[in-house]
Amino acid sequence: MGGLAGGAVPLIDFDVQSGSQQQWISRNAQWGSWTGHVWNMVFVGIPNNLPGGTWPDTPNTFVNPTPVSREKPFLTFDGTRYAVFVPSLRTNTSGITWSGGVQTPGTSIPIDQFFIARAGVDTAATINAALAQGKHLLLTPGIYPLDDTIRVNNANTIVLGLGFATLRPNNGVVAMSVADVDGVKLAGLLFDAGTTSSPVLLQVGPSGSTAGHAANPTSLHDVFARVGGAGVGKATVSLQINSSNVIVDHTWLWRADHGSGVGWTSNTAQNGLVVNGANVTIYGLFVEHFQQFQVLWNGNGGRVFFYQSEIPYDPPDQASWRSASNVNGWASYKVADSVTSHEAWGLGIYSVFTNAGIFLTRAVEVPVTANVRFHHLTTVNLTNNGGISNVINSTGGATAPGIAVNTPRVTDFP
Repeated sequence: MGGLAGGAVPLIDFDVQSGSQQQWISRNAQWGSWTGHVWNMVFVGIPNNLPGGTWPDTPNTFVNPTPVSREKPFLTFDGTRYAVFVPSLRTNTSGITWSGGVQTPGTSIPIDQFFIARAGVDTAATINAALAQGKHLLLTPGIYPLDDTIRVNNANTIVLGLGFATLRPNNGVVAMSVADVDGVKLAGLLFDAGTTSSPVLLQVGPSGSTAGHAANPTSLHDVFARVGGAGVGKATVSLQINSSNVIVDHTWLWRADHGSGVGWTSNTAQNGLVVNGANVTIYGLFVEHFQQFQVLWNGNGGRVFFYQSEIPYDPPDQASWRSASNVNGWASYKVADSVTSHEAWGLGIYSVFTNAGIFLTRAVEVPVTANVRFHHLTTVNLTNNGGISNVINSTGGATAPGIAVNTPRVTDFP
């Protein structure tokens, strides 16, 4: 029941019908019209023809303009040569980047500036050697077993995966690390946990990073992580962001709830996302089934536009799934008590417990302070087992047993 995100910057001339789609985000899109909604629909930087109805009567959240964004790098071919086009950073925008026949602002980088990696041929050693020489990285489709960390140390490096190139760490290594530098772009990557637990799958900036990157931030586009599902996988944290000003444009971080190697003691994973950097902005954050906080946010100035999360299906019993002696479970979205500024729009959190008698005290847990602000939150129970007792802190009320019998909503907090 994991969510799907709307693609960035499409232009659609006709009506879009969302049908049974439970949750949705579109950013800087444009269409003829929009029909439908279910539980949590978010629209950021949409200039016109907005779908009808607003929160809380209709579960639609509108935010305009988009504060800061960079579109995903993409492969081009002019009939003679291949290149990778890198769209420019934009601020305070609505709508698509290429209206009226105007090309998206950006830079075209010839393909000969890229190291083209091949699954089954290239290793962490060959990839790191190319990156150290100043090459960008194009990962062709396939699975890349890694006996060492891929180290992205140079500013403005592009790492572009085709066909969701899959990076699988062996022996508990970190799959990829990014230095605390300007302008790295990662796109189209899947990090797949190995059988020996990694402390982190993708680390953006080393611990203790302090540099500012507002003028040229690192950005992640369609970057996913999986712990289990294709086989036994283990990782403490899937994505750790230590650098400041990072932009994330669609990520799905998933501890598997089905497939191969799935079980409470098999595909162990503590957190999907840990943010330690300042002023990190995320559009389309999907984090599911991790065993403690799905998201742990320690940095100031964070912004999230759309959050979808199913908490773990499989806690064996309440006694083994408590974050404190008087707290059932671990909040899906945790803002640390030390944080003084944070804002999020459009959050949907769901329980699907497979064992009876399991409850979550609160879906979102935050310090109560004026500049930690949340807008448009909902919770949903999708089984007869247990449920969620409050939406945010002690506010919002409880879900009822049964499939979406009620959907508690909070418009603004505090």
